[in-house]
Amino acid sequence: MAIGVGTGVSILVLISLGLAVIFGMMGVINFAHGEFLMIGAFTTYSGYSIGIPLPLAMLVAALIAGLLGIVVEQVLVRRLYGRLESTMLATFGLSLVLVQVAVLIWGTSPAGIPTPLGVVSIGRYSVSMYRIVLIVAAVGLLALVWWVFVKTGFGLRARAAALDAETAASVGVNAARTNMWTFGLGGALAGAGGALLAPIVAVSANMGSVYIAQAFMTVVVGGPGVITGTVSAAGLLGTVQRAASDLFAPLIGIAALLVVALVLVRVLPNGISGRLRRDL
Repeated sequence: MAIGVGTGVSILVLISLGLAVIFGMMGVINFAHGEFLMIGAFTTYSGYSIGIPLPLAMLVAALIAGLLGIVVEQVLVRRLYGRLESTMLATFGLSLVLVQVAVLIWGTSPAGIPTPLGVVSIGRYSVSMYRIVLIVAAVGLLALVWWVFVKTGFGLRARAAALDAETAASVGVNAARTNMWTFGLGGALAGAGGALLAPIVAVSANMGSVYIAQAFMTVVVGGPGVITGTVSAAGLLGTVQRAASDLFAPLIGIAALLVVALVLVRVLPNGISGRLRRDL
């Protein structure tokens, strides 16, 4: 049960962390986030299919998704800052384009990667070792994001630009460059999430639509705090979803997650982290 809950929480962290970075630090709602997950998964599949070791294929997938994020920010999003509706519409259109590009490159048939590492037996129970990898990876990515935004000069500049772009610019912060790298980091995190999910899901052009709703609910319930919001929301929603799935059925688990998310948004309109620290 504990491993199951941990896996559920870790999956929510993996699919929502990149979205939380872009929304929490830049105030941009990226409707193409699910397609960044998809690009990460397909790139991992392609790399593994030609003989690249799986961990290296995952790393390459994250880098490619990050580069895609930089291109999207430079070409599309940069011109739309401060225009929320326009940004939402533009990234939604981008998601449709990326799905069609994926269909042209990889086709419509779902692809898959064998789940690595096998299982370990503990008494009557068997646990997939890859579930433990997902938990460790989620913790590692959270730690990486914390280190980037708290312990580096880039993180200081990014937080300053997020709090007050004009004041940050007056002391020499290049907000345009900072936003570019922040969006790239969000894309890379989404790509890493998709890459890590590739061995346990059917990889397809439409896979982003499976996870985008859960990612948005996690970010909205979490609120503006990238780390505090993601961890608190993923922990709560992941536990509810897993418990309801085990007691009833997976569909009931998704429904329970949705109901709890709606209640929390009603009770805490600024999210869980809105009552905590708002910076990270």
